[in-house]
Amino acid sequence: MPRILEGFPISNGMAQKGYKNIVINSLPDRELEIIGAITAEKMTIMREKALKKLKKNMELPGFRKGNAPDSVVAQKIGEMRLLEEAAEIALSEEYPNILEEHKIDAIGRPEINITKIAPGNDLEFKIKTALMPEVKLTEYKKVAKRGNSVETKSSPVTDDEIDAVILNIRQNIAHEKVHSESGGGSEHNHRKVEDSDLPEVNDEFAMMIGGFKNVEEMRSKIKENILMEKTLKEKDKKRTKILEEIMNESKIELPKIVVEGEMEKMLAQFKDDIGKSGIPYEDYLKHIKKTEEDLKKEWKDVAVKRAKSQVILNTIAKEEGIAPKEEEIKKEMENILAHYKDAERFRVRMYVETFLTNELVFQFLEKQ
Repeated sequence: MPRILEGFPISNGMAQKGYKNIVINSLPDRELEIIGAITAEKMTIMREKALKKLKKNMELPGFRKGNAPDSVVAQKIGEMRLLEEAAEIALSEEYPNILEEHKIDAIGRPEINITKIAPGNDLEFKIKTALMPEVKLTEYKKVAKRGNSVETKSSPVTDDEIDAVILNIRQNIAHEKVHSESGGGSEHNHRKVEDSDLPEVNDEFAMMIGGFKNVEEMRSKIKENILMEKTLKEKDKKRTKILEEIMNESKIELPKIVVEGEMEKMLAQFKDDIGKSGIPYEDYLKHIKKTEEDLKKEWKDVAVKRAKSQVILNTIAKEEGIAPKEEEIKKEMENILAHYKDAERFRVRMYVETFLTNELVFQFLEKQ
């Protein structure tokens, strides 16, 4: 069964096909076009699933949350919205089966276009995806063994580092206090935080911030946390070094769609970071006198490196038969979806499967 890199769920078995009329067209740059249809029967079942999912969080007058009759919910949502949700669920279930049946080793997030959608009809679609690039891997086990033999040690935790963490906690508490005094509202609409607002560091403070018996116990726990953070950083540095050495000694031909996909991920993260700062994205671009295209050009080398790293990790996973358990993927997906209810299941699945696979590959390399 082909692995889907950053892709959709691998379905368990294909007892009943939910798709038909599949046509595969080869495109340049190791890309493929998949044309086909999800059957009307599958769409009927998926419509029920979509209705159940959307109904769960819907509050309608006269009904408890999630308890309104299906007909009322469907009317409120609208048939087209319901069908679009059904299409997303159907494609997430059937796309892996199409790849499996046609022995397609896909990579990256596919570009999906719905070409026909209507109640009681087949759902017609067109998907563009990329094939796994041709990779000539170096002897990665030897590279990992060499990298693992280099001993790394975290620097000891100093009293100054512990004091800095405690000061940060005190400043946050003081800021909250001053902010609430002003009646909430704007973050900047209150008086300046003074040193006199900072809570005193005593056993009561230790109890308040973490249920510690005394200041000594609190400092001990903070020291432990800082040390853990330093150790993880060292571990990440070693992992990155080993991966970079494998990448430098291997040959990879990357499909254009994969680099573009990596660039889109970087852009989405960048927009999210800018949004959190409260500055409109367009205003920020004007301020730095750059266009989105300028940013993409600057990021190209980083995007290529990130994409190559991901291809190497997935190629090793394929070579060694490394894959996360389905129940672990589902559990992690549900955790994320519980916090981000509007997230696209495709993207969440893609993120979770990639993250868990990468971790397992790194653990494998660390054992060499």
